[in-house]
Amino acid sequence: MRLWLVLLLFLALPARGEEVIAGLSQNRVSLTVNFEGSEILIYGAIRREAPAPRDSRLDVIVAIEGPPMPAVIWRKERRVGIWVNTQSQEVRAAPSFYAVATTAPLSDILSLDADLTYRISTRLAIFEARTPGDLQDPAAFTEALIRIRQDEDLYQQLDDAVSLERETLFSTRITLPKNIVEGSYAARIYLLRDGEVIDDFETFIDVRKAVLERWLYSLAYDRPAIYGVLALAIATFFGWGASALFRLIRN
Repeated sequence: MRLWLVLLLFLALPARGEEVIAGLSQNRVSLTVNFEGSEILIYGAIRREAPAPRDSRLDVIVAIEGPPMPAVIWRKERRVGIWVNTQSQEVRAAPSFYAVATTAPLSDILSLDADLTYRISTRLAIFEARTPGDLQDPAAFTEALIRIRQDEDLYQQLDDAVSLERETLFSTRITLPKNIVEGSYAARIYLLRDGEVIDDFETFIDVRKAVLERWLYSLAYDRPAIYGVLALAIATFFGWGASALFRLIRN
């Protein structure tokens, strides 16, 4: 009876004009010893209840956000011939990884109001802590954080990287670099008309260390003495094995 009631309520809802349906090439990434990065294909379609409007612009934005983490950015100044930390800015939560792919330059397709609501741009994805009153140019600290992580390929702005076919099918590829951290990565797709978000879709990518790597990582931090003995034993075994192999080849 409850199932029928839910179904009737669903059918009674007004039809949505345009809706995003999307998927990922993979929802799980394993961080192994030789992990060199992973390319994620994001693809999907736009479902409509009526023909697409001809008098407005349609765009798609794809964002992948890694687990947020606190950070502290320092300003260095040269004093008495050496560089020292002088002022700092606390960031309450900054994405450990953030990539934004778009059908056109982000500033051209996303209105300020929509960006403030959904926090899509890299600058707004960062949650800053309250800054001290004597801090000079606080925005420069956040820009420095963005610049540093862009150099590390952890922040990516991929304008014109989303392919949109006949205002119906879209796809893009975003590469997770080798220096990402493990955790749950949110993949969000935004559908826009004339700069305003009309629909959005969210799914997740689970990034975890492989079983062996996770065991070694836990052993190194939880049982450092045992990890040291084990590392020494393995090094001794391989050293002895290499020596024995060379003696065998000589004879």
